[in-house]
Amino acid sequence: MMRAWILPTLFVLCGAAVATGLILAGSYGTAAACLSVLLVLAGVNSPLAFPRPIGAREAQRRSAVDGRPVVFWRPGCKYCIRLRIRLGRDARRLHWVDIWRDPAAAAAVRAANGGNETVPTVVVAGRPHTNPHPSWVRGQLPPAM
Repeated sequence: MMRAWILPTLFVLCGAAVATGLILAGSYGTAAACLSVLLVLAGVNSPLAFPRPIGAREAQRRSAVDGRPVVFWRPGCKYCIRLRIRLGRDARRLHWVDIWRDPAAAAAVRAANGGNETVPTVVVAGRPHTNPHPSWVRGQLPPAM
């Protein structure tokens, strides 16, 4: 679980260091801008930017009941971030599984991708799709109730 926070922590620490250096040099506006950008990057790369993850078994059970796709992802993955951002509010309608929290999920992703932990892997009706386009994923969602 801790490795999910490594990249966001590095963004915050680097932002603090850069901002401190700029403040000492008298560039207050530039310091604020750099710190703001790095804090946004930390937030986007943190697990907080994604819907609350569940385990692989629970996601598969829920998907069988409601027909929603299952997304296997990991923090810090730029393709997962792209998918999450491009889906917008529709992202909450998917079942998100963090492969760093669930060894069974990581094994499922490796099985679907020839031994590689390539994410995002989206499972729709039992069929895995590696790094699909966000509009395709949106099209796989059941109609909203």
